[in-house]
Amino acid sequence: MSEGIGPVRVVIADDHPMFRYGLVAALSSSGDVEVVAETADGDGLLAAVDRTAPDVVVTDLAMPGLDGTAAIRALAARRPAPAVLVLTMHEDDEALFGALRAGARGYLLKDADSTEIARAVLAVAAGNAVYGRAVARRIADFFTGAHRDYAAQVFPELTEREREVLDLIALGLGNHQIAARLVLAEKTVRNHVSAILYKLQVSDRAAAVARARDAGLGGPPKRPDGLRPPGRPRSPGS
Repeated sequence: MSEGIGPVRVVIADDHPMFRYGLVAALSSSGDVEVVAETADGDGLLAAVDRTAPDVVVTDLAMPGLDGTAAIRALAARRPAPAVLVLTMHEDDEALFGALRAGARGYLLKDADSTEIARAVLAVAAGNAVYGRAVARRIADFFTGAHRDYAAQVFPELTEREREVLDLIALGLGNHQIAARLVLAEKTVRNHVSAILYKLQVSDRAAAVARARDAGLGGPPKRPDGLRPPGRPRSPGS
């Protein structure tokens, strides 16, 4: 979208009709935003985006069929990809970091007022990242030392050592590299990996990586400039 040329075109996805109705009315009252489609689920969202080519998608996460996070991931592969603003009741870390890793550019809770939501739509359309106050605090915690506590909450079935190994697997490290990083025998690392696969009930290493990255492990989310904070290796292909 070119700045100053027409309103920001928006598609809304939410499975609660009354909330969706109110959101459409609130955004449409702004001369800067045009709601071009609305839908109740992730499959409908993808179809609406393909049909209308919006600048911004505003979506909930918990929806029937294809959920919001999966839809965001699919939208990120579109060219051009619309900016995504999550508007949800889910404030837990797993939902937050899963959405950010999938490609969301903004994350607000549904208690945000209409003015804040409209401003967030314009901000993500302009390429900025937008987070509500409570969400920003969680992200700050992730950067400043709460990462290990978060991993324990997400994967309580794993031991602390297994969570460390899973985090390194999600960063793209092989068993030999993990052994060197944690000063362990490579056989011990293999045993930890086997235990992780069993406890997470996944069939292979790739599935464990997917689970870990969806939960936000493998390093903090990328900053709005696309870079990771210093001091953590980049995962291959990121």
